[in-house]
Amino acid sequence: MIDLKANLQSIQERIAAAAGRAGRDPAEISLVAVTKTQPAEVIRAAYELGLRHFGENRVEEAEAKAGDLPADITWHMIGHIQSRKAKRVVPLFHIVHSVDSVKLAQRLDRLCLERAAPLPILLEFNVSGEASKYGFAAEEEDEALLAAVEELVALPHLRVQGLMTMAPIVTNPQQARPVFVHLRRLRDELAAAFPQTDWHHLSMGMTDDFEVAIEEGATLVRLGRAIFNPDLPPWRRG
Repeated sequence: MIDLKANLQSIQERIAAAAGRAGRDPAEISLVAVTKTQPAEVIRAAYELGLRHFGENRVEEAEAKAGDLPADITWHMIGHIQSRKAKRVVPLFHIVHSVDSVKLAQRLDRLCLERAAPLPILLEFNVSGEASKYGFAAEEEDEALLAAVEELVALPHLRVQGLMTMAPIVTNPQQARPVFVHLRRLRDELAAAFPQTDWHHLSMGMTDDFEVAIEEGATLVRLGRAIFNPDLPPWRRG
């Protein structure tokens, strides 16, 4: 039997400790519970323990659950978005972490015409350079990247709020630190180049490396296994 209350208490203590090591306020960091494969009743139990931010990788799975859950949940889209499914993302999710191309952003922008407010988005970067990962290439001071970001921040129905990345699977969390440092530096470069835009979010850190991510500036950590399946092996990402 999974003890959600104990798991969440342990995670919150670890978040607070990591924030303390970095001289940060733990209140700056939001825990996004990754609920892929978790049924609605498990999500409701986590909600009743105080969680309000939940992340889904697939729009179909989120659609099947969201209607049966409290309306004040903040839904985060954290998975890759196929262009043909973007229309289903817009009415359901409150923030999209995984905007990985200008083309996708432009499509989301067109689909947001009927929204009462702009859709918050994060720009996903492939910092590690792994072929299996999505995202913009993380080249600092790259002219093509700056041109792309200039287009993105000008889209009227989207609001860029920061960056997201996934670190590679490593045996030692410290091995992921350079990825998080790189994303933070890239965010700082973009914030200097586009000061009119809100760049405060860094979505980085999962079950195996979130404490290091917090030490390097994460504001959103995406945890699934640590909450719902702590006994699963490390190669089960989340």
